[in-house]
Amino acid sequence: MTLTILFVTMVFTMTIGVPIAWAMGLAGSLALMNMGMSLTILPQKMFGGMDSFPLLCLPFFILAGELMAAGGLTERLLNFSVNCVGRIRGGLALGNVVASMLFGGITGAATADATALGSVEIPMMEKNGYDKIFASAITAASSCIGPIIPPSLVVIIYVMVVKGTSIAGLFAAGMLPGILVGLALMLTCYIIAVRRHYPKQEQNPNLREFLKSIKDAFLAIMAPVIILGGIIGGIFTATEAAAIAVVYSFIIGFFVYREIKLADLPEMFVRAGVISAVVMVLIGTSTTFGIVLSFEQTAVKLGNLVEPLGYFGFILVVNIVFLIAGMFLDMYPAILILAPVFAPVAAGLGIHPFQFGMIVIINLVIGLITPPMGQILFVVSSLADVKFEALCREIMVFVIIEIAVLLLVSYVPFLTLWVPGLMGYH
Repeated sequence: MTLTILFVTMVFTMTIGVPIAWAMGLAGSLALMNMGMSLTILPQKMFGGMDSFPLLCLPFFILAGELMAAGGLTERLLNFSVNCVGRIRGGLALGNVVASMLFGGITGAATADATALGSVEIPMMEKNGYDKIFASAITAASSCIGPIIPPSLVVIIYVMVVKGTSIAGLFAAGMLPGILVGLALMLTCYIIAVRRHYPKQEQNPNLREFLKSIKDAFLAIMAPVIILGGIIGGIFTATEAAAIAVVYSFIIGFFVYREIKLADLPEMFVRAGVISAVVMVLIGTSTTFGIVLSFEQTAVKLGNLVEPLGYFGFILVVNIVFLIAGMFLDMYPAILILAPVFAPVAAGLGIHPFQFGMIVIINLVIGLITPPMGQILFVVSSLADVKFEALCREIMVFVIIEIAVLLLVSYVPFLTLWVPGLMGYH
């Protein structure tokens, strides 16, 4: 009965337009009342959920992303990417994917990738003979690489929810899957470009132009190298790395590229503060949700239910559940609600925490571009001024390709465990 109250209340309140954070808090409160527990524990539990030192890295990483996006990195990364692959048929589409891999390694957020890069890439591709709807589709699809390739905000949220998982180890686990998604998208773009006779760069950049593009993008590319190298090498924690990323981003954008103005900083601080506050409220209210799930022994009940499915069947169920959840929910609440339920069952079946974490994250990012409710689809269709229905049709081939990579990652543990193993994370 308690679980019924919990989920029915949450679904009903979300349906009538209540924000997800308050929907979870209200559902958890009603369920606790049904259990006969005093609501006086709620403030303590909510604050306890937010009172975590590693969570300090969230506002820092968000602010670093704001600084990087405003600091002139977009055009430099895109120019470098196009110079690398532009000579190939469909080179601008391939460069789109490469730029997303580099930019995603800085911001770690799909929406930031889609908006910051899309505003430059889509007009550039259209001007050079690509269909606007194709340019929009590959921009949306490639933006999903951001949360997979480290550093990633969603990884930090996942680690806060699923206790005992190493942030650095899960960062490392995302490297190979992120590269695989990028390569798969590039191969698909090339095949489409050949069939549709999309152009290629007629002249290779001369050595001077190529070296200049490397020089311009070098400092931007070094940002994730410094951040990840420091975390994985044990030089500093994820929180300290986030603070270093802010300082580094400001120095590049203000003193080197000189595209950040002091007058722009208050607006950036406000945006980073608002986004951070939303995430923290989600974490706080999800704590009450988690209390109910724990008292009701949901993980045990779910384990008994899926145990007959075995290892392969359970992974298939997880993929279906999280893919659908990613279509309707933002990544953060989806993880906060579902990950604590499924993670213990996965551990009981012998699935490594790094592998399960990547399965969850990749599913949710694919959900962002899966019709009919994919969040990134709405962002890109509005940004590019294309029909939503046409974008849904065009992006399906990329969705299928990313699901194929997801299944490969799901059933081949080597792809998520090899890099962490090399770095000493087990």
